[in-house]
Amino acid sequence: MTADSAPVAAVAPQDDAQEKLAAAVSSLEIAQEAQQPADLPPHRSHDPQYNQKRSDPFQFGSRYLGEQDNVFEFNAWDHVETDDTYKEYAEQQYAMQREAPVSDFDKFRFNSDPAKWWNKFYQNNTANFFKDRKWLQQEFPILATVTREDFGPVTILEIGAGAGNTAFPVLAQNKNPKLKLHACDFSKKAVEVMRGHESYNPEVMQADVWDVAGEELPPGLDEGSVDVAVMIFIFSALSPLQWKKAVENVYRVLKPGGEVCFRDYGRGDLAQVRFRKGRYLEENFYIRGDGTRVYFFDRD
Repeated sequence: MTADSAPVAAVAPQDDAQEKLAAAVSSLEIAQEAQQPADLPPHRSHDPQYNQKRSDPFQFGSRYLGEQDNVFEFNAWDHVETDDTYKEYAEQQYAMQREAPVSDFDKFRFNSDPAKWWNKFYQNNTANFFKDRKWLQQEFPILATVTREDFGPVTILEIGAGAGNTAFPVLAQNKNPKLKLHACDFSKKAVEVMRGHESYNPEVMQADVWDVAGEELPPGLDEGSVDVAVMIFIFSALSPLQWKKAVENVYRVLKPGGEVCFRDYGRGDLAQVRFRKGRYLEENFYIRGDGTRVYFFDRD
């Protein structure tokens, strides 16, 4: 209600007050409509086809937060540009982290046997820490394509499969009788968790211990035998010194024209900014409290 209409309605007789109140509300509605832009912002987030509920499943990658958007319009936005204030704060945090790095003793302890720390992680958390990834087909349409009934023979390799939070959702959506999924992790405990899962079926899924930065190829796979390699939050667990070998191994195992589905942490992520003293290994590379390592990437 406008500031000048409320007092008038309060002191007038009841009938006059109601009439004036109705007129005031009416004029307010017209004024509000006049203030709205003629057209909604040209964001995909305002198109109904991209605003489905999570159970539909939710369409990730389509909600862009712009200056004229209502920040509370959705529970989550997929694309948000950080402002200068946050970037300045992040740089201050990075400077603080560099001043108090991990000791040389701990660097050796954490870097010499990373599988040890991931084994402890999965021993403590089993399969309850991560949730199944319901956004896979939206982020990586190739996974929707190869699981069609009529697609034909296809081999998927998931690298760093953990407890199977990618592998099992893919199999749950699969209608392709000729699909084979290899799920590998360098944690023995993670592989045990996958093999003990109620949906584990050796006829379509094979879970094995494998180090993507090692010298061998995954068990049961030859060079040029994989159609799709999936790497979700796994490259960040590797030391930068391991990247070259890991990329070479993925390249070796892929068929000509094969695809890699890659997703990982980005520099400036709140998880990076929140790290305190004694977690900094090297630029963008940290040790978590549970002893596992994590790298935060920039686009380059």
